Amino acid sequence: MSKNPLLSEPVFSCDDSEAAHKAWDFNCGPGAIAAVVRMTPDELRPFMGDFERKHYTNPTLMFDILKRLGVGIRRLDKGVWPAYGLVRIQWHGRWMNEGVPMAARYRHTHWIAHRDRPDITIVGGYHEVFDINCMGVGGWIPREEWKLGFVPWFLPQVEPKSDGNWSMTHSIEVESGIRVRENEEPKWAKQLAEVFG
Repeated sequence: MSKNPLLSEPVFSCDDSEAAHKAWDFNCGPGAIAAVVRMTPDELRPFMGDFERKHYTNPTLMFDILKRLGVGIRRLDKGVWPAYGLVRIQWHGRWMNEGVPMAARYRHTHWIAHRDRPDITIVGGYHEVFDINCMGVGGWIPREEWKLGFVPWFLPQVEPKSDGNWSMTHSIEVESGIRVRENEEPKWAKQLAEVFG
């Protein structure tokens, strides 16, 4: 069993996420950051800049937060999934039409985290997405499940005027600054150990 913290579940629970949402509007941007740098919402909150005034994380704020956290990053080309990092998703709809101000597009975006799983060998590789809206199942789900199952279900609920399409506007590889907790082991590993002795 892997004890690699980069392959572990988030260090915060669904209850932690919901409490932080009620207290300071913890949502997709802070959630993706917390999952990637391995922090709880309470640990992340002091680094969030003017998020609590704005209640959203645009790319400028995202880069500022990562800098305040001391996280080393590398910007990737649009459409390239990071091996371990953050991705800003643009939901598509009429706001994407020519002539519509860029600011209109910004209201229809979503932050997720992404990681490759070298510990799972399948043809084409194995990749996972962390979506704050998937905390009920641990936050991290297979990327194909996110693309083909979760997004088609989720998008009509949050973006009813979307055309169902999406694209990546920003892709950020996280290279350093990830918090590692002493004796960290995934909860599922503990559960397996209990079951199988």
